[in-house]
Amino acid sequence: MEIGTQVRQVSPPDENLAALILKLDEYLITKYPPEEIFKVDFSDPSIQKGYFVVAYEDGTPVGCGGFLPYPEEGFAELKRFFVDPAHRNKGIARQLLTHLEEEAGKRGFRTIRLETGEPQVEAVSFYTKHEYMVIERYGEYANCESSLCMEKQIGR
Repeated sequence: MEIGTQVRQVSPPDENLAALILKLDEYLITKYPPEEIFKVDFSDPSIQKGYFVVAYEDGTPVGCGGFLPYPEEGFAELKRFFVDPAHRNKGIARQLLTHLEEEAGKRGFRTIRLETGEPQVEAVSFYTKHEYMVIERYGEYANCESSLCMEKQIGR
């Protein structure tokens, strides 16, 4: 049995990744109307270009996240970032975020973006603490009033 928190790359549709994303979606539906939740469709071939990880604590899947590369636009986009509420405040989110930022940097990205929303107060605070700055809404979020987009320069 493994001790401590470990972050491992997974390929969609990994069952642990899918289960954690389902928990995230269940949480988001308490904050936003369904049409304002931007889900990841694992049957979309472009998702296979992404990089996804699951965090395991003592062998139990407790968090996930990933990014999709947008080389034409010059950024990677953080996706489906989540830590199970029972396992928060243990540094797992920081470990996941650091891992994803480092991997995006290794792949040549200098900018990482994300979409969240003001109702997710803890998420906004977390990203702000980790040097993400609010930017203008972009892409599929441009016309979604509840979207709050953020960006950080990495790998410099």
